Amino acid sequence: MAEKEHIYDVAIIGAGPAGLSAGIYAGRATLDTVILEGDNVGGQVTTTSVVYNYPAVEKVDGTALMNKMQRQVADFGVEIAHEQVVKFDFAGDVKKLTTKSGHVYQARAVIIATGAHPRKVGFQGEDEFRGRGVAYCSTCDGELFSGLQIFVVGGGYAAAEEADYLTRFGKHVTVLVRADRFHCPSLIAERAINNPKVSVKYNTELVSVSGDDYIQSATLMNNKSGEKTVYHVDEGDQTFGVFVYVGTVPATKSLKGLVEMDDRGYIKTDENCATNIKGVYAAGDVMVKPLRQIITAAADGATAATAAEKYVTAQKQRLGIPIREANKQPATTVGQTSSVATEEQPAAKHEGSWLSDDIVKQLKIVFGRLTKDVTLQLLENDSQKSQELESFIDEVASHSDKLKVTKGQTDGVDYLPQLRLLVDGQDTGLHYAGIPTGHEMSSLVLGIYNVGSAGQQVAQALVERIKALPETHIQIGVSLTCHFCPDVVAACQRIASLNPKVSATMIDLADYPELRKAKKIMSVPATMINGGPVIFGSQSLEQLLDACEKATK
Repeated sequence: MAEKEHIYDVAIIGAGPAGLSAGIYAGRATLDTVILEGDNVGGQVTTTSVVYNYPAVEKVDGTALMNKMQRQVADFGVEIAHEQVVKFDFAGDVKKLTTKSGHVYQARAVIIATGAHPRKVGFQGEDEFRGRGVAYCSTCDGELFSGLQIFVVGGGYAAAEEADYLTRFGKHVTVLVRADRFHCPSLIAERAINNPKVSVKYNTELVSVSGDDYIQSATLMNNKSGEKTVYHVDEGDQTFGVFVYVGTVPATKSLKGLVEMDDRGYIKTDENCATNIKGVYAAGDVMVKPLRQIITAAADGATAATAAEKYVTAQKQRLGIPIREANKQPATTVGQTSSVATEEQPAAKHEGSWLSDDIVKQLKIVFGRLTKDVTLQLLENDSQKSQELESFIDEVASHSDKLKVTKGQTDGVDYLPQLRLLVDGQDTGLHYAGIPTGHEMSSLVLGIYNVGSAGQQVAQALVERIKALPETHIQIGVSLTCHFCPDVVAACQRIASLNPKVSATMIDLADYPELRKAKKIMSVPATMINGGPVIFGSQSLEQLLDACEKATK
């Protein structure tokens, strides 16, 4: 177990709006601060297609809003580490947080902002058909249901807003509301109710879904009359979608017995967001509170960080520790889920520059750390997509003298056009089938960084396991609008960068529908190892390594 000797002023667990807001306030107060995030930066907000109710922002994509918060955090020199905390020691003046990688972070104050995760309904077939019709994120999976019937389960904010959003993909959206009305403000509900492509069934519950490879039928029940009806997939369609929005469950399971909670697992705090343990605070959706929205989470983060600053200052004064301002340089965003993924997916035919000035600035920071020459090898065909890939790569390469573009042979290569990263003329195993723009821009930048330098830090025990892998070929089916996909792509490609016997190929399923049909994929990220069964959803590097070891036994 590697205990970090450094003692932070504040450690924030979670990088959703509460954690990022706490980071902004702590950083601005010159506190030495680290944010620990085991999943994607941005939290639940990144599953929101459009945010309408954040002050001074009339309408914004959820991920774009979190990207702006993340950049503010970096500007104040706050470090964000991709670490999952698994053990907590809140005794004494210095708290200790043990992560899954074995690192122990020490801090004088801790802010718990672990957020929440989607609640399951519990209907029959919900787990069995996840990724085969059942989904929880419209921005990730909505486009996979283009031209199909879609059901939305829920009656709150998310259900109403996402039902409206999903009409841009589905031919019709039906909302199943358990109660006799929506339980959100009428203005929100009207987005769904007044949309001609949306119908609403009140007092209706989803009992079960069934099918072969995909969902093909659903049983609905009127909870007033008890009457059941069965919906069968429309003629000519292979499947339909079921998107679940029935609230969230607080991510506090590992904290039980350590801080005071209510009977639902939400953390009890006072008006300063302080828990029953001195120096430990909570912010955002993990708290007992009447309203869980982005703005209240951000406010909680500000309150918790301000209280933590007073606590840390008083502790240092008591212990005779100098209180000095942290003269930190802005932190870079290398390794963050959406650090450079601020651009929307390009249209069918791209014109003009691919990269904004903001992205170019971030690229130059990352590329400035390269110690090796990296060749961007294009494998092309006669398609317009191939021409666009070449244009995109030429523009990326123009921002570093460590990058050069060449063209390779396509014989025997599936999924063209394709980009491959080479070092010293050798294929690194990092491949991109399609154009890695949108959110996948970050996985491309990380890929270049990982093969062109020492790369992101990986625990030595994991490195040894990675190097022991036999020949392994990983494919990751993605959507460029999915905010979870880049983390999975980056983790798989980090494995490939450490073992020449491993390849990891990002595949844009919008460009290669034949793979989606062959593997019956209706959700992303979709990871396949050596052509085996699809692994759906966000996976950590360690989880993916476990899967690789299992697949190659």
